[in-house]
Amino acid sequence: MAGPSALSVYALRLGPGEDLLSSLVTFVEKKKLKAPFIITCVGSVAKATLRLANATASNTNEIIHLSERLEIVSLVGTLNKEAHLHVCLADKDGKTIGGHAMGNLEVFTTAELIIGEASNLQFTREMDERTGFPELIISSPSKQA
Repeated sequence: MAGPSALSVYALRLGPGEDLLSSLVTFVEKKKLKAPFIITCVGSVAKATLRLANATASNTNEIIHLSERLEIVSLVGTLNKEAHLHVCLADKDGKTIGGHAMGNLEVFTTAELIIGEASNLQFTREMDERTGFPELIISSPSKQA
């Protein structure tokens, strides 16, 4: 675990039809961010694919595909080549559903994002045999060869 970190903050607005997940990955690549994460996000989506909490690496059939107008009430996670994001969405009646964002998060009206980067850290992912998923590895760029 690294010590105190300097924080850089970025803002990004996505418009109708844009894919939230791929747009974030592209943004991170263009800015060459090493330890980015979501600070906050508001907006709406017209489609979403989520993996629910009951899924495991060997049984990923707990995946749902939503195709309706949904408000983004929360989006959290780390961003890198294998972004790890969880989203909570609310329908027209205010009922919520959330899970691991698998992609296909198509912006309906807008997605207003604030992205942070811890400048003295670097995020990568490596397969964890205990979970069966690529999990976060936190390192210091100064220690990288």
